Amino acid sequence: MKIAVLGAGMIGRTIAIDLNKNHEVTSFDIDPRSLSRLEENNIAVERANLQSYSKYSAWFQSYDICVLAVPGFMGFDALKTLITCGKNVVDISFFSENALELSDLASEKDVTVIVDFGLAPGMSNMILGRANEEMAIHSFECLVGGLPKIRVKPFEYKAPFSPIDVIEEYTRPARFVANGELITQPALSDRRLHEFGEIGTLESFVTDGLRTLLHTMPHIKNMKEKTLRYPGHAQLISNLQLAGFFSDDKVMIDGTAISAKTFTSKILFDQWRLGVNDEEFTIMQINIGGIKDGKEKEVTYSLYDEFDPATKTSSMSRTTGYTASALVNLLAEKVFTQKGLFPPEIIGK
Repeated sequence: MKIAVLGAGMIGRTIAIDLNKNHEVTSFDIDPRSLSRLEENNIAVERANLQSYSKYSAWFQSYDICVLAVPGFMGFDALKTLITCGKNVVDISFFSENALELSDLASEKDVTVIVDFGLAPGMSNMILGRANEEMAIHSFECLVGGLPKIRVKPFEYKAPFSPIDVIEEYTRPARFVANGELITQPALSDRRLHEFGEIGTLESFVTDGLRTLLHTMPHIKNMKEKTLRYPGHAQLISNLQLAGFFSDDKVMIDGTAISAKTFTSKILFDQWRLGVNDEEFTIMQINIGGIKDGKEKEVTYSLYDEFDPATKTSSMSRTTGYTASALVNLLAEKVFTQKGLFPPEIIGK
């Protein structure tokens, strides 16, 4: 199977390396440094500006499946273009737009498109989709985060993907469902402390992670996804936001107009850079409540994963990337053959 991986960042690189064990993989990215790391793993690479959407038809014509692992700000346009080109796609770009708007286009083009197929959203949705077939669910909560083992002030955080995507997560209004009503609150709010045996105390806050579940699971009266960080991180980020560091408004710096958000993301790129040997972990806890066989039932799923020193693979790359590559194999082996656009919860059921 010929597979194109669009994006050679930390997670895209992990996907390409994993899929290359059983498929013919080519990785596309504009950054020669990212591509060189893949060449070291004997993976074919193509240097390409993936915002040049008019070239997609020529670039990806010969590929059976495309994996979309680009930054969120370009994800929707890239996905729409791939579908228009008649390509089967597995997407982990987590863009802000509603992917379900492309459902009719995917059906019209007779392709299989799976969106949001990473850790959360992704694995978490699959678990809920399976549970939804087995019980009448009334509550779903997903707590998830990736963090460095060594806490370095002031942020005590390292990003396994683009800082601009993390900023987007922190600034996009968070939607969740409470008592059957859709609630919208600022991200970083509803902060609570949780104890985890592996690592101690973490703080949760709401982010806009439910995404397609808001449309596909309207019968569940209580749904919430919350991000986990070390205590104090959310307040620090809130202070930066209040001070205007995440604003899209342009300011003049030495005669050049630049947005505060762009400036901040450049600063944070080095502050949040996850080093090749940095030890980190990913933690997720999913709590599902419902009725089964006439009785109240509560189920908790727990995930804890650490950096792999042997392969130098981060836990977030593993838990996100291997989930996506497993889905690619599902499509390649024709276990799932439906045409159209599908979120992970539909696969999970």
